[in-house]
Amino acid sequence: MTPPFKADPAFDPGSVVVCDWALCQVRLQDDARFPWLILIPRRAGLHEIEDLGAAGRALLMDEVVRAGEVVRMLGEAALRPVQKLNVAALGNVTAQLHVHVVGRRHDDELWPDPVWGRGPPVPYGAQALQEAASRIRVHQAG
Repeated sequence: MTPPFKADPAFDPGSVVVCDWALCQVRLQDDARFPWLILIPRRAGLHEIEDLGAAGRALLMDEVVRAGEVVRMLGEAALRPVQKLNVAALGNVTAQLHVHVVGRRHDDELWPDPVWGRGPPVPYGAQALQEAASRIRVHQAG
């Protein structure tokens, strides 16, 4: 019997669960400097994209593209249009398979460097976090 999906607790301090899509749990990174989603496939024991079958990999790619659309929408809502999407499945800190989709701008404070582990995050605040989560949930049904 396959164990149930459980997101690694390492995700909890820096992100919030917003909703579930067909494959992935969708989390919003609580860092208002960047519109940033984390997709975690809701299947136990995954570490690499290759651990998914062909259908799962295709669905993951569809959800990554969808997350990019949502990230762009979040940027527009914050009046900071996204100029570049960064997509990465690093796993250096948390081995559980997950994909970051981050909206970047040429004038953001870290451009052109990567965002991971750079500077203290700037939390959204309760109301802004709730508003962003609501915008993301609009895309829940696909």
